Amino acid sequence: MGPCRCLLLPLLAVALHAQQQQFMEYVERRLTLLEERISQWHDQSSRYSTELRDFKNQVLGMLETAEKEREAMRSEAESAAVRVDRLEREVDYLETQNPAPPCVEVDETLMDKQVATAKQRKNEKYTKLTDCSDTIASVRAMKILKRFGSTSGLWTKDAAGNSEKIYVFDGTANDTVYVFPRMREFTLFSATRKAARIKLPYPWVGTGHLIYNGHLYYIRQQGPFQVIKFNLANKTVVDSSVFPAEEQIPVFGLSPFTYIEIAADEEGLWAIYATKEDEKNICLAKLDPTSLDIEQMWDTPCPRENAEAAFVVCGALHVVYNTRLPSRSRVQCVYDVSGTLAPEDASLVYFPKRYGSHSSMKYSPQERQIYAWDDGYQIIYRMEMKKKLQV
Repeated sequence: MGPCRCLLLPLLAVALHAQQQQFMEYVERRLTLLEERISQWHDQSSRYSTELRDFKNQVLGMLETAEKEREAMRSEAESAAVRVDRLEREVDYLETQNPAPPCVEVDETLMDKQVATAKQRKNEKYTKLTDCSDTIASVRAMKILKRFGSTSGLWTKDAAGNSEKIYVFDGTANDTVYVFPRMREFTLFSATRKAARIKLPYPWVGTGHLIYNGHLYYIRQQGPFQVIKFNLANKTVVDSSVFPAEEQIPVFGLSPFTYIEIAADEEGLWAIYATKEDEKNICLAKLDPTSLDIEQMWDTPCPRENAEAAFVVCGALHVVYNTRLPSRSRVQCVYDVSGTLAPEDASLVYFPKRYGSHSSMKYSPQERQIYAWDDGYQIIYRMEMKKKLQV
């Protein structure tokens, strides 16, 4: 036993030393890895501290800039308040200088006199004021500008002036008129942010309104059917007149929201209307644009049924018809108050079929074109004209 034991002890010592050596190497490797991670954490911590310091400096700069902008906005708001106060004083001064709006109460005696005078001249041959002898031959071209607003409405220019402004009546009853400075602004922008707003003293109804020589002629919504003459420059009511026709009914069978259509042509102003007295057909009256007096009245042979719009060209009423299910619009009845154009000699004018039926059609005598509103689309029809004797 002695010699064997002496041999085992060195072997055990060698094995133990080898295990200790491996353990030390393992511990050294773990320590090295731990030091590397600590170094990485230190680098990341330093970088995050730098980024946090930079972000803090950036936020402080932004706060300083915001404070300067807030101070500038406060100064601008104070300046705007001063200007608004000055503007209100100027408006108050202008209101004291402008005359008060005319009384809109009905003068029964004057209205009866106007009716009697008009009836005396009813259906007489009209003495023309101009040498206009043209009539519509056909629709030369059509241009769809855009789709804006409600399915029914009215858009137009000044029928007698040279203004480029576009006036828009959205819907069939409201108290606000949108005014675009030019056709370009109206065409390019879908919203009304580029439009000025005119709030009328009385709400309007229907789509029979007219811009003529710097004035708006519109139909008042409440009470009797009253034509209001509104000055667009100083935003005041110049005159008003209750239309002297008893028991009025919608003038167009397919447009029940319009009771009076104010139209303009080369001869001046006209009123297209209908009454219970002659329920089936459309009536026409010549208006004095200054006083709103009715100068003459006519019973036309043009039926109300299936009529959707009408306009006057050179003293001739043109009534546009459609069907209950919207189809192709057409001028199917022409009545010339001067008697120079027989109904059977008038051209049957068709409008290209588009979307539905027209809620309004405004003839521009200066441009020889029609501004139409078709199911929310704004359309321009350029007309081909001929002499009445050549048709």
